[in-house]
Amino acid sequence: MTLHRAPWFWAWVAAFAAFLATWSMSAGGGGGAALAVAALTFGSFSVLTGLGQMLVITMGPGNTDLSIPATMTLAGTLSLKLMGGMDGGAVTVLAGLLSALLIGMGVGIANFALIRLLRIPPIIATLSASFLYQSLAIWSNRGLRIKPPPALAEFTTGRDLLGVPNLAWVALAISMGFWVLLNLSGFGRRVSAIGQNARAARLAGVPVARVSAATYVICAMMAALTGFLLACFSGGAALNMGAEFLLMSIAVTVIGGSSIAGGNSNVPGIWAGALFMYLIVSMLNSYGLGAGVRLLSTGVIIIAIVAVASGRKAKP
Repeated sequence: MTLHRAPWFWAWVAAFAAFLATWSMSAGGGGGAALAVAALTFGSFSVLTGLGQMLVITMGPGNTDLSIPATMTLAGTLSLKLMGGMDGGAVTVLAGLLSALLIGMGVGIANFALIRLLRIPPIIATLSASFLYQSLAIWSNRGLRIKPPPALAEFTTGRDLLGVPNLAWVALAISMGFWVLLNLSGFGRRVSAIGQNARAARLAGVPVARVSAATYVICAMMAALTGFLLACFSGGAALNMGAEFLLMSIAVTVIGGSSIAGGNSNVPGIWAGALFMYLIVSMLNSYGLGAGVRLLSTGVIIIAIVAVASGRKAKP
């Protein structure tokens, strides 16, 4: 396969073009470096949620997790609340991280239970469940904003290696793990097989239910991890902290080259999509445009890319 035919190639070209366009509008000689650091920092959150969403979408049409924002809020709120009652140190950090991941695991199990046992379509099941998770976050928060331990706050906002944000290194390491999982493991081959044809995969002996359950659990755990890191980065958990990642997690997946029809994932493209979306938002903000225009632009971009991808698939 030539380079320009790789699914992620044009996403990276678009991200680079957006970087140059945004940089050209930034003031000061160090604008490019500052923009790159900001894009890597905030893009890392989109990468983490996008990886989980990509895994679910790879399962085929109709598979989308709409509970990501509520899961982020619940995990961020409860993990910080737990750490706030401890005396700090490595044990506190580990307890907070494990609690966030366990919350994500519980959410993933609950989501799949609704889908499997009650025969509810994934989009409806995860959207309905998200109201429950958000309500639990509101009930547990009660208007309090608990600050993260200083060590976590410093780590999530720091740049300790080569001047690259620590969050970017975390997202890169997890991305490499996802690439190995999807391209070199039996689990990844099963996910792709189900996305291409679930009935054929079942007849071939693939445990469709177990693989599907695992994808929803992994997606929820990624959302929980993102909520934990975002809460530590921003100095506390907010009840609307995950709102923008509902559309963003889908956008970076589609823009990155993963098939919206399932059966094909693209980890490198997730990074390109995340950076592209951050840079586009930065460009819109530089023009003084509001959140409404940003959401409209995101929707138009997704529709355009899906339409182009569908057109190519329809060609003989």
